[in-house]
Amino acid sequence: MKSQDQKVNWIYCVLPVNIALGPVGTFVQLYILELHGTVIDIALATTLFNAVSIPAAIIWGFATDRFQGRRPIIALSYLTVAVTLLLFLRTMTIYAIDLLYSVFSLLSSAAATPLNLLIMETQPKSRWTSTFARFSMISSIGVTVGLLLGVAWGDFLPFHLLVVPLAVLSALSAALAAVMIKEPNIVFERGMIVMVRRSFYELLLALPVLFLQIPRIIDFRRVFKTLRFGLSRDPLLLYVSIAGFYFSAGIFNTSLVPSLYSANLSKSQVFLVSLVAMIVQTASFSFLVPRIERRSLKRSAFTGLTLRASGYALIGICAYFLTGLPYLGVTMALYSLAAGVAYAFYYAASNVMVFNTLGRSGQGSVLGVYSALVGFATMLGSFISGFISFFLGFYVTFTISAIFLAVAAASTSAITTD
Repeated sequence: MKSQDQKVNWIYCVLPVNIALGPVGTFVQLYILELHGTVIDIALATTLFNAVSIPAAIIWGFATDRFQGRRPIIALSYLTVAVTLLLFLRTMTIYAIDLLYSVFSLLSSAAATPLNLLIMETQPKSRWTSTFARFSMISSIGVTVGLLLGVAWGDFLPFHLLVVPLAVLSALSAALAAVMIKEPNIVFERGMIVMVRRSFYELLLALPVLFLQIPRIIDFRRVFKTLRFGLSRDPLLLYVSIAGFYFSAGIFNTSLVPSLYSANLSKSQVFLVSLVAMIVQTASFSFLVPRIERRSLKRSAFTGLTLRASGYALIGICAYFLTGLPYLGVTMALYSLAAGVAYAFYYAASNVMVFNTLGRSGQGSVLGVYSALVGFATMLGSFISGFISFFLGFYVTFTISAIFLAVAAASTSAITTD
């Protein structure tokens, strides 16, 4: 048992880099606003980030299969993330921020697949579930600490220098990975991930797009032709639900930080909203997810969608009537409900449902369609979010986001199987 514990101690090397990754998205948006950018500029930066994540998943997936060494990919990913973060010190234009943020998207996604495979390759099968749970908790704690650092730094130190400790932490993870990770005696290909529900679950949590193969037109036709058959429409309805969920998320999340900033809240207060939501999300995944997976998946997914839609709609109303501390308090509570409790409900249930649709054959094509839908829906939501907020207002943006969640909930309720 002791030797097994020593083998898994390498997972602690991800703690510093997750502290570094936690505040980056909020930092980029606030930095653009500090340079007098608009919500449209933020939407374009976020869209580019999401657009790059799609080919990044393909590139790093094939690289993991071809170059079977785990340690070099993980360590190099963390080191290049550190360099990219330091380059933000030299950026004085919004276009340069956009470019760096897209590079960050490419590099930060490299480690997700080899890390998940490494757990399966270095641990006996009986310990996979507990090790994945431990790995997930370490990652969540890291992101939470990173957001806490953003709260402490935002209003009290030069804001653009926040990337310095983040880069140091990422470089520390690179060094720890180089020292602590030992190459496994047996290596698996990525296809092994979809054979084990927990590994599939954790990888999608870290990287929502996963391509075992590049999807073809025929793959999309195979999935969507099920509309013709009443007894086999459930996969289509599930995918409509997932597309609505991620489209809504792209719309809402892109405009949340600008709405808080425009409501005369400080940088630390903006970070605080994300921090509280992350704490609630971590607690929800720890206490709710094991119970959700033993209950009706359809009912859990529907509950998550309706809770999230209600939270988004109420935030939209508050965005119209409130500013300052009242808006901070209400948004903090409602966003924690939507991004914490509701997200845990839907994420846990929907990913098990997706796992159940993969079957024993054609996993690559089905997963490719799923990932393409997730990536495109998120990217499109991010793109239109800035224009809606700029021309119509944040309250309209958040209301539209809630409407698409309602569509996703209706699709989920129409699923006949559980």
